[in-house]
Amino acid sequence: MQSVNPASGEVIATYEDHTSEQVQAAIARAHEAFGSYRRTPFATRAGWMNAAADVLERRADELARLATREMGKTVEAARQEVLKCAVACRFYAEHAEGFLAPKTVQTEAQEAYVVHQPLGVVLAVMPWNFPYWQAFRFIAPTLMAGNTGLLKHASNVPGCALAIEDVLREAGFPEGVFTTLLIGSAGVEGVLKDDRVTAVSLTGSEGAGRAVSATAGGQLKPAVMELGGSDPFIVMPSADLDLAAKTAVTARTINNGQSCIAAKRFIVHADVYDAFTEAFIAGLKALKVGDPEADDTDVGPLATPQIREDIHRQLQDAVNKGARVRLGGEVPEGDGNYYPVTALDQLTPEMDVWLEETFGPVALIFRVGSLDEAIDLANATTFGLGSSAWTSDAAERRRFVEDLEAGSVFINAMVASDPRLPFGGIKNSGFGRELGEHGILQFVNIKTVSVGAPDNAHRSKTE
Repeated sequence: MQSVNPASGEVIATYEDHTSEQVQAAIARAHEAFGSYRRTPFATRAGWMNAAADVLERRADELARLATREMGKTVEAARQEVLKCAVACRFYAEHAEGFLAPKTVQTEAQEAYVVHQPLGVVLAVMPWNFPYWQAFRFIAPTLMAGNTGLLKHASNVPGCALAIEDVLREAGFPEGVFTTLLIGSAGVEGVLKDDRVTAVSLTGSEGAGRAVSATAGGQLKPAVMELGGSDPFIVMPSADLDLAAKTAVTARTINNGQSCIAAKRFIVHADVYDAFTEAFIAGLKALKVGDPEADDTDVGPLATPQIREDIHRQLQDAVNKGARVRLGGEVPEGDGNYYPVTALDQLTPEMDVWLEETFGPVALIFRVGSLDEAIDLANATTFGLGSSAWTSDAAERRRFVEDLEAGSVFINAMVASDPRLPFGGIKNSGFGRELGEHGILQFVNIKTVSVGAPDNAHRSKTE
């Protein structure tokens, strides 16, 4: 496994893959640790989780620079990601016990209630684009629930993967509670089929989700899948156009455009199409693409050469079929996986970009003539992760909330994950939820307890 700097192509470090014997030993440690860890008080787990937040905050600059050098996001974006992980740790340290508290239910029984118990060893298969955040939004609720975790991270961020394990070790979590596995994608099936591994959470591509969820289903093991997205960003005539255009720039180029919940399809009403598009493209044009370690860089390189090839192939297909390039679109010369901030319009259904996810700084702009047309176009995708709609009309707002087919609808704001709110998608964007109260309930046994009255028990035996 290699860490390759996407800004230069330089190999930063090389790591030995874990052998099958090492993987088996890690699973055994996680399984053994679960036996005692599940019985630790919430206050003890919260102490370790808050300590992890302290470590993240203290080491934020160091961890940020590591992420930048492995996958290319700007240093400031990486630093904010690390700090967001600390927020998630503190959130679940504070709220996990309440989320999982026994809940009394009134029935004919003498006593009836529901308890929430951890499942065991849970496998996380995580992507490179938010190398810390994606992992910690799994770690915080899963470990606070009393499970133990195994992380199979993306193969281009092994340094970040090992750093995550180191943070939790420094925070005081017991040996075996969380372990990073340096294995390739081919090794996931064997780990998931191990009887000691009880569930899996994956964030990644639609293809990876299909493969891993099929394996989990074959083993009858719970799974959470957070997959791709082609999120709409709808602008209606009543919107604050200046704010919408400014937000659209950030929403499309966050993480160098490599985010499942980045706005990708900008669906604009004809009455404000020209005004919005002019402001939007001007904002995109003002961004600086360059060295992600420089303070004045807005957009860094794409994570791998393959991602750049894929996004340019999509652009060329669209142009060959009649799309218009409003900005960018040319692969720059020189080292690094750089790609210009790009905007396309005059798009049609036969183009690959109409249905495929564009995972890079390429904005697709569509003109619509009505609210119904905007909703129909927004839903005309196999994905259903997030959606953003801009309007000051109350009736339009209700329609968007009711009719947009997505796991989240943000009104007059860009889509973002928040530890306090459930996060996930529908359709080909996956199933299950992370974060919030719903997220911590994904990997627990929701156990019903019903206690009959003694006299009822006696009658049942004699009647």
